[in-house]
Amino acid sequence: MFFKRLLVVLIATIFSYLVHADQFINFHSPDGNIQLGLDSHDNGDLVYRIFYKGKIVIAPSGLGFKLKVPDVSLLKFTLVAADSSAVDETWKPVWGEQSSVRNNYKQLVLKLNERSGSGITINIIFRVFNDGVGFRYEFPKQDKLNHFVIADELTQFAVSGDHKAFWIPGDYDTNEYAYYTTNLSAIDATGGGKAQEISAKTFFEKNAVQTPLMMKSNDGLYINIHEAALVNYPAMNLVIDKSSFTFNAHLVPDAVGNKAYLQTPAVTPWRTIIVSDKATDILSSKMVLNLNEPSTIADPSWIKPQKMVGVWWEMHVGKSSWDYSGSQVGSQQASKVPHGANTANVKRYIDFAAKNGIEGVLVEGWNTGWEDWFGQWKEDVFDFVTPYPDFNVNELSAYAKAKGVKIIMHHETSASVTNYERWMDTAYRFMKKYGYDAVKTGYVGRIIPRGEHHDGQWMIRHYERVAKKTAGYHIMVDMHEPVRPTGLQRTYPNWLASEAARGNEFNAWSVGNMPDHETILPFTRLMGGPMDYTPGIFKIKMSYYDSGKKEQVHTTLAKQLALYITMYSPLQMAADLPENYETKMDAFQFIKDVAVDWDDTKILDAEPGDYIIIARKAKGKDSWFMGAITDENARNFTPGLDFLDAGKKYVVTIYRDGDKADWKNNPEEYVIEKFIVDAKTKLRLKLAPGGGTAVSLMPATADEAKQIKKYK
Repeated sequence: MFFKRLLVVLIATIFSYLVHADQFINFHSPDGNIQLGLDSHDNGDLVYRIFYKGKIVIAPSGLGFKLKVPDVSLLKFTLVAADSSAVDETWKPVWGEQSSVRNNYKQLVLKLNERSGSGITINIIFRVFNDGVGFRYEFPKQDKLNHFVIADELTQFAVSGDHKAFWIPGDYDTNEYAYYTTNLSAIDATGGGKAQEISAKTFFEKNAVQTPLMMKSNDGLYINIHEAALVNYPAMNLVIDKSSFTFNAHLVPDAVGNKAYLQTPAVTPWRTIIVSDKATDILSSKMVLNLNEPSTIADPSWIKPQKMVGVWWEMHVGKSSWDYSGSQVGSQQASKVPHGANTANVKRYIDFAAKNGIEGVLVEGWNTGWEDWFGQWKEDVFDFVTPYPDFNVNELSAYAKAKGVKIIMHHETSASVTNYERWMDTAYRFMKKYGYDAVKTGYVGRIIPRGEHHDGQWMIRHYERVAKKTAGYHIMVDMHEPVRPTGLQRTYPNWLASEAARGNEFNAWSVGNMPDHETILPFTRLMGGPMDYTPGIFKIKMSYYDSGKKEQVHTTLAKQLALYITMYSPLQMAADLPENYETKMDAFQFIKDVAVDWDDTKILDAEPGDYIIIARKAKGKDSWFMGAITDENARNFTPGLDFLDAGKKYVVTIYRDGDKADWKNNPEEYVIEKFIVDAKTKLRLKLAPGGGTAVSLMPATADEAKQIKKYK
């Protein structure tokens, strides 16, 4: 359903204020719960404010820009006109958490003249949804402004108090930090935070945080600030003024300190504020996705959500190497380990994938160049087409094809992005020649062009170029070490996933990810799009590989299964080694069964930093899957199953923590139980500290309904 109409009464009300010195506009969400207020003062100041059910979400906050070329501040405006409209439509994503998405909002466009005499005009577009507000700046084609350079964006987000916040330090080059949970007044990212193992980071301000920023107010509001449709523009950090709890936008600069180079007509990304008095509503929001443009791919039939295994985790745990010489990349260790991406070893992964219905096999370290680049800021590292001598491209391509498995290409760019851009077409033609339909890119290190940043305008344009170019070759892409997502998977559905946060691999060789990490990420990083988190680790303690190692995964085994539901991605990795799965095939059954594309999603219960329970219905099937996870605290839940079809029996398989399980002391104990349930059943879930529960719900056959015990 789609309709667009002028809100005649509102417009009449707006312009009735023109006889007064100040002009005030009040604008509501379709359901009336969110109120957007705009004050255009006689002195030229323009501020906005947001309320949710009468509670302050954003106190009066400023809007505007400082331009470098031309040298003018866009801070004082005359309101020329205000146009409004409404949209209520439903669209179908190529893949996603649900089969259809409702896009329902009211829009207000403010047409403004800058007041200093520059003659510049600017529009600010507000969209008010039932779950939040998005706004962006628009620079129309005009005589007084053509090419221009942004020095600073002066957008503010003034929150109403010292909220509880879930944050990582502001940075120009990485988002692979561990999360802090503090009040806003306690934000202090001095030195770039506690994640000192990150190879390329750029700390710039102790009061800076990254988006998505998740907060909870003392009066019970959940507030998330982020951005949508980040195109041709730098990413936005937020710097807090603790005296007023006002966040100021801080754009990532380029090599010479400028923020963005634009030409009219031009638009900025949307600034997004999602709000509710229920944490579950934050996770259910599709506002960021809705603020992106529709898909550019006319026929997306070649885009296939999938699971994969890979020659990857064995490098992280020290069993093998990316480097053909056997030295571990980035380490000084004298001992040698085998090169992982050899033909025989890759065949072993292909065999495992084929046997267990896994569609893809990722292979890292297959190509020459891994020997000496790490930390060297070297330009010409990889050519992306030359394999090491022990990796037989022809043989492996034929072997994978015969087994019905696709090999997934790996392009580590070493952050030498100019080099990658020179090689992209050649590399993608090489992929298509040998039957590769998906690529995992990587950007480890400091960016080349030197002085540019991972999250600056130059790289934002690069990520989009990769998404476009891979689409042209019918290649799916999974980007690692990029900017955090902003919903562009709607526009480029071949962009299946990104890393863009602290993933599971940090557990193998660092202080790792604390038990609350996965209960925060869905409220922060995943608000912008899917994450390749690489769940499914069964050997939790790294002492299994080396008795001297103290590192470990900070979850139970059952929680690793539950992450396939709570950490959404259409590209999911069964990240552990085949031999570790082969000793626990009963637990691996959940990974085999779980879907990666969905018709429906229900957020059953959630609290950021504490716990999450989600149920999802598999695309085109009657099967449901549920995941429940907790932080370091043991928890009990009783979720109902009223989302199931009424009157139908289901076989529920529960993969739960053992009675004595604990993420630190006894992480691998698990129990698997089967029962018959229906829509009236309430499960009793007991989660161990750092634990979780994974649940599959399959329609029961007549025999199963008779033979399997009913859940009580």
